[in-house]
Amino acid sequence: MIKKFIYLTKPGIIFGNFISVMGGFFLASQGNIDLWLLLVTLLGTSLVVASGCVVNNIIDQDIDVKMERTRNRALVKKSVSNTAAFIYAAVLGIFGFALLYFFTNLLAVAFAAFGFFVYVVLYSLYLKRHSIHQTLVGSLSGACPPVIGYCAVANQFDAGALILFILFCIWQMPHSFGIAIFRLNDYISARIPVLPAKKGIYITKLQSAVYVLLFTLTGSLLYVFHYVGLIYLVVFAGLCGYWLYLAVSGFKAIDDRVWARRFFLFSVILITVFSVLISVDYEPQPSYGFMVTL
Repeated sequence: MIKKFIYLTKPGIIFGNFISVMGGFFLASQGNIDLWLLLVTLLGTSLVVASGCVVNNIIDQDIDVKMERTRNRALVKKSVSNTAAFIYAAVLGIFGFALLYFFTNLLAVAFAAFGFFVYVVLYSLYLKRHSIHQTLVGSLSGACPPVIGYCAVANQFDAGALILFILFCIWQMPHSFGIAIFRLNDYISARIPVLPAKKGIYITKLQSAVYVLLFTLTGSLLYVFHYVGLIYLVVFAGLCGYWLYLAVSGFKAIDDRVWARRFFLFSVILITVFSVLISVDYEPQPSYGFMVTL
């Protein structure tokens, strides 16, 4: 039973956000790590994300039952009741927001609340079922964790935080498109209006390549504004170059599912390495550009 409740939180998503929070936190810390602040920021953000994922599971039962990869989830199989799941989500959310509120700052709490609202209300309750723009809006939620980590330390929303936010929004587009192509039959069965189902795989590949280019340019701004060093720029450019190569090779792919899975998996590797890079190759005196504090 405990295992079923753990899986309701979507551990893979939590782990990915865990890494991105650390990246934002270490970038803002510039080597001066407050271990207690790091702990509460990671735990608080993870609990908020977990709460949102549980609520998403509750909302998505009608479409999860139609998809091969989700039809065996606990709520679909009725091995966990909706009431128990709601209580579970509420407890996770309350503790998560409490940790962020009492031990970080209002900016971090604000981005946690914004991300939760976008994911649960805008994305899960409506856009996922009704709009081809679901991925774009949903990306706003996925871009919040690294900014939460950054703002928890800096207590300001500056150029570095803005770049992180935009960067993670952009990254999630080709990342999600890869999943959509790989799992296209599932999305069609559940009548979810993802881009490849509505506009076709060619258009999805074309947009993916454009977003990879935008991701590369945006990520380079961290170097331009002196947040990171040359090692970051070289490694980041190399990784993005290979991701762009994968994107372009998709136009000649014999099997779109095989290509999409490879494209998607590399996006995960890339964003993980990116988070590590900004954690270790930071500049001691970044150019903030502008600052917003609460």
